[in-house]
Amino acid sequence: VPKGAGYGLIRVMMKLTGYSLPASSTSIYLNILKKHSIFSSNIFQRNPTKSRGPSTYTQKDQVLAHAVMVAGQYLPPWFSVAPMMDWTDNHYRTLARLISKHAWLYTEMLAAETIVYQKDNLDRFLAYSPEQHPIVLQIGGNNLENLAKATELANPYHYDEINFNCGCPSPKVAGHGCFGARLMLDPKFVGEAMSVIAANTDVPVSVKCRIGVDDHDSYNELCDFIYKVSSLSPTRHFIIHSRKAMLNGISPAENRSIPPLKYEYFYGLLRDFPDLRFTINGGINCVDEVNAARRAGAHGVMVGRAAYHNPWQVLGHVDSVIYGAPSSGITRRQILEKYQVYGDSVLGKYGIKPHVRDVVKPLLHLFYSEPGNGLWKRKADAAFQNCKETLVAIPDSVMDSPVAEPLSGRDDLFENIDSLLPTPYKLREQE
Repeated sequence: VPKGAGYGLIRVMMKLTGYSLPASSTSIYLNILKKHSIFSSNIFQRNPTKSRGPSTYTQKDQVLAHAVMVAGQYLPPWFSVAPMMDWTDNHYRTLARLISKHAWLYTEMLAAETIVYQKDNLDRFLAYSPEQHPIVLQIGGNNLENLAKATELANPYHYDEINFNCGCPSPKVAGHGCFGARLMLDPKFVGEAMSVIAANTDVPVSVKCRIGVDDHDSYNELCDFIYKVSSLSPTRHFIIHSRKAMLNGISPAENRSIPPLKYEYFYGLLRDFPDLRFTINGGINCVDEVNAARRAGAHGVMVGRAAYHNPWQVLGHVDSVIYGAPSSGITRRQILEKYQVYGDSVLGKYGIKPHVRDVVKPLLHLFYSEPGNGLWKRKADAAFQNCKETLVAIPDSVMDSPVAEPLSGRDDLFENIDSLLPTPYKLREQE
């Protein structure tokens, strides 16, 4: 698709006016940091154990940190958007950052082999705009040499954290690929992998995993995994998807709904590993529920598909409701104008990719549940394919309104969680 055609198409979609977002460094953020920065910054700023052996951690290194700025620049990861294959690409992250300045963003999972084999074409896979900070690179793989090389190759792109995928249940990943969620069955290897990754970067490292795999789904087995990985590596941050992974043939979509959520496992980890930091993931759909999880003790909360399918309502309240920042008052018309500039700058950047439909894909969800949303998506989709003008389907009252009140969450999501906690973890004697 010619660059000019894409620019004209997006211009035709909406006639927009200029807008500048307010600076994020205001006194309210400084007060937040002063209130919460009572913990060691060694864990979350730079890797404190890069030059040390995998088991030589001091108590100072292991101090839990609720809220500390990474590299002195960003607010803590109380809210993050989950890494999602084919979804959390550069285009979506650009839109997400226009809506929220402080949500932590994750890349799609990138296989270490892809990074290594594409070392002469890395911008296509690893480049992003500076506005996307704070941003975390998620990598996957099961080859220590490639994980080391991939981490080293990613260093010039200055990601704020490197996350290792131990939770993807996709047959391509956990099945034929033998990584992702399958790695939870080999915590020794995960510990070695995390040590290798940490040795090749100066930024914090973390693991994203499930609460179990197939029949290996007891709380004690989950604790064994956490204990071994954190003992063998500098890993101090775990993102826990509170469902187990089933690798017996069900689809990734079914893996997000069939295994039951067991939030009690997550909160059991908080009790049994007070020197580590845990982010909860799974089944949390709005900022009300994010705050409920944090009130129950979660150090951070990760939201996935809700942040993609309804970005305006979910991400639009993160800065004010989660971080206490003033509301920007930005409208969707103003967001579209900024996104228009971005879209024009990237169309056809890598030959025929990305094309118009790639770039505009995240916008299809910007008017979720609003009047005219169905017509907007149908007409826009036709326009992307045929490069014809589309109708302005969304009423001006919707286009020019700031984000409305937050969606109501489920009040009982973490009700009486303390009474549901599993039996405290006890390390088996043979260990």
